[in-house]
Amino acid sequence: MPDADERPAESEPAGLPPVPATVPQVPGPGASPAPPEPPPDGPRRRVSRRSLLTAGGLTVLAGGGAAAVALRDEDRAGTSAAIPFHGPQQAGILTPRQQHVRLAAFDFGARTDRGRAAALLLRWTSAAEHLVRGEAVPPELEPPGSRAADTGALTGTAPARLTLTFGLGPSFFDRTGLTATRPAALAPLPAFGEDRLDPARGDGDLFVQIGVDDAFVAAHVLRTLQRLAHGEAGLRWTMTGFTAADGRRNLMGQIDGTNNPDPAKALVTAPDAPEWLAGGSYVVIRRIRMLLDHWDTLPPGHREQALGRRAADGAPLTGGTEHTPVDLAAARPDGIPVIATNAHIRLAAPTTNNGATLVRRSWSYHDGPRPDGTPDAGLLFLAWQPDPRTGFIPVQQRLSRGDALSRYLVHETSALFAVPGGIRPGGYVAQALLEG
Repeated sequence: MPDADERPAESEPAGLPPVPATVPQVPGPGASPAPPEPPPDGPRRRVSRRSLLTAGGLTVLAGGGAAAVALRDEDRAGTSAAIPFHGPQQAGILTPRQQHVRLAAFDFGARTDRGRAAALLLRWTSAAEHLVRGEAVPPELEPPGSRAADTGALTGTAPARLTLTFGLGPSFFDRTGLTATRPAALAPLPAFGEDRLDPARGDGDLFVQIGVDDAFVAAHVLRTLQRLAHGEAGLRWTMTGFTAADGRRNLMGQIDGTNNPDPAKALVTAPDAPEWLAGGSYVVIRRIRMLLDHWDTLPPGHREQALGRRAADGAPLTGGTEHTPVDLAAARPDGIPVIATNAHIRLAAPTTNNGATLVRRSWSYHDGPRPDGTPDAGLLFLAWQPDPRTGFIPVQQRLSRGDALSRYLVHETSALFAVPGGIRPGGYVAQALLEG
């Protein structure tokens, strides 16, 4: 999806008549408080799960991590599938998209250091191993000092293809004293010309994507993560999304995700990648409000020209079917390009962006009316890639300079996270980073 453009271009290229749109800006709140001074690095060594969960930090123990409960290959009778939590990649990147999603970011508390961050990620990892199988979280995982406990709300519910995918924000490395190990690709995203971002609903120390086919499960899993983070991290923001029954159309009526590359292209495979990131990915998250009340009034031909595809079947305006390659050189008898010079698919095409590709896995959202009566609805756009410097950033910079579709969109939130590689039984998220 493109960047937000609230004003029509001064001169509209041939093939797409101008249609103005005006949207109020989203005011930005005050700056976030500076993180505390990182603690000095102590000896780096492998530690057990028990030591982290009971002591809340990195301690000196000779023993290794306790073995995780083995995954069941078969589904329970009468329930939907359970997706394995362990593997070379975190589930939720290559997994077929589910019907519902909860995206959330957490910020560490003032006392959090490297050891306490490791304890939290171990606690979350251990809980996730049970949750994806449709099992209750064991009482021993409850954090010290917490009076809350699992209420059994998920008793009898199906796993519903639940996946939990965890990521680390740029600020994670400062808060844990690991600033020197932060990948260069995790530098904060640059500003894009027409962004209307609310900083309070972007960024964060930790990220989790909860994908599932049951919205009730998604809500309870998020509450579980909040409970297990007691005393260590608080919820910064959360967003809720859904897909169409066939998982294809967005709220503009467009077929979404056409010509997505092989999802494996989102994975970090560079030979010089740090151990903790190998097989992982980078994810850019953008909450994009659609100006649906305006969009719905446009002539169908104008909507199709803005995108460059037919609404009915997603085929390019140059002909064929949805997956027919776009002929960007095709012109009408009068010489005007069939695909307008500012059409979304032209500006986003890999051939016009030095081969940059994104694996898009997005959900729709609808959060009711805004104060002005217009719908607070749109797309939770997730772009997965091995390096945002050669993926999302150059594509978005090009789109922000005149994409026809962007005048009907407002980018309101933005975040970038590094998603560590897969988790082995007995390990936890980002263990190689925190103990390396």
